[in-house]
Amino acid sequence: MSKNPIIFACANPDPEITPEEVEEVRSDAIIATGRSDYPNQVNNLIGFPYIFRGALDVRSKTINEEMKIAAAKAIANLAREDVPDEVVAAMGGERPHYGKDYIIPSTFDPRLISVIPAAVAKAAMESGVARKPINNFELYKDQLKQRLDPTVTIMQGINNYIKKNQKRIVFADGEDENTLKAAIAFKNSKLGIPILIGKEETVKEQIKRIGYDQNFDIEIVNSKDAKKRKKYVEYLFGKLQRERGLLEWDCDRLVRNDRVVWASCMVACGDADGAVTGNTRRFGASLDKLKLVVNPRKGEIMFGLNLVVHKGKTIFVADTSVHEYPSSEEMSEIAISAARVVRLFGFDPKVAFVSHSTFGQPITSRTKHIRKAVDILKEKKVDFEFDGDMQPDVALNKEYRNLYPFSNIVGSANILIMPGQHSASISYKMMKELGDTKVIGPLLIGLGLPIEIAPLRTSTSELINLASIAAYSADVIDYEK
Repeated sequence: MSKNPIIFACANPDPEITPEEVEEVRSDAIIATGRSDYPNQVNNLIGFPYIFRGALDVRSKTINEEMKIAAAKAIANLAREDVPDEVVAAMGGERPHYGKDYIIPSTFDPRLISVIPAAVAKAAMESGVARKPINNFELYKDQLKQRLDPTVTIMQGINNYIKKNQKRIVFADGEDENTLKAAIAFKNSKLGIPILIGKEETVKEQIKRIGYDQNFDIEIVNSKDAKKRKKYVEYLFGKLQRERGLLEWDCDRLVRNDRVVWASCMVACGDADGAVTGNTRRFGASLDKLKLVVNPRKGEIMFGLNLVVHKGKTIFVADTSVHEYPSSEEMSEIAISAARVVRLFGFDPKVAFVSHSTFGQPITSRTKHIRKAVDILKEKKVDFEFDGDMQPDVALNKEYRNLYPFSNIVGSANILIMPGQHSASISYKMMKELGDTKVIGPLLIGLGLPIEIAPLRTSTSELINLASIAAYSADVIDYEK
């Protein structure tokens, strides 16, 4: 075979020849398969939904060769462009570049939905088979982009990762219907191994009520397990006897009566890899119990971080749940930890310290407080971009760049450090309720173990997301540090 041979082995699930076998004899081969665990996956999801989208939007009489060639060229051109952050997140933080291991765009690429239908629609118009022409293709592309939920793309990347690295995740409120549905979906989707905390009879009744067999294969634990209970009491007593002055029977009462404590002890003692709790009680009440069992991660501050997606833009908001009024030092530490986490999601962190003021106008005591946090980061010479104080619209809207040309953050921020928990919580909850906005979190950052707290009355899908993030964190974060 000549230089750089092309081999498309697309039989599934077993290719006619594996990339490993090819690479044993030819290191220069360009190989594609139908498998998602190899580079260059040939997947019809890259083509057919978007070809039909373009054809339907111009009411095409047929799908002709011109339209198919236009789709193929659009896909080929897209592979040559720099990939967006969503693809990086989906591929575990690695940014692919056009070459022998990246000749086909990822199925996670959010640009597919706008690039391919537009190319197909234009080809249909030019070849005379379109019956409803599109007058403004830029507007058409924007409308297509708005149909995509980027949180789905981000979570798909995390879920693909944890499917290959199965973790045992405790669902603390096992008798709650939403939690139970989430645990069952977590298991059925092969995201990991769920463990439910609750009374066995009650959980089985709930399982039957929502349409599953009572003998559904899912582990149920509770404080009747004398061996585990003894182990957790010993662990908790060893931690709290001097720290809080608790006696052994105080610790026994906590372990017996509180499911957050039991779930946290399971993770702390190695009986589970991670946990998700909350949903049936206030966030603060769950956090208070959790902090009895788990310390903050060494050298880090603990805070809440929400992932907010609106009109294709992903923003991280902190602190939404822990510090009522963070000090300047705490705000700077929150920014450093938030930047680390955002990189794990595949984004390049750009931090804005937001306020009611922009670069000191108007000057108030709170403005000075925020500006001091910025000065602290400057002294620390951190490896990410940041700026402030600035109002949220200045941080997010590109229209302000010509007014503040000295700042690289204006109009491009993706991390908003809030001046207080009240403003952070109000902001993201208003966006969630009033706008076309998707929210994941709050994620509990800086905790010494992979445990997430769901807000009161969290939906099933949101609980699954938090469980997935706990499983992902258990594998990618070094909790010993």
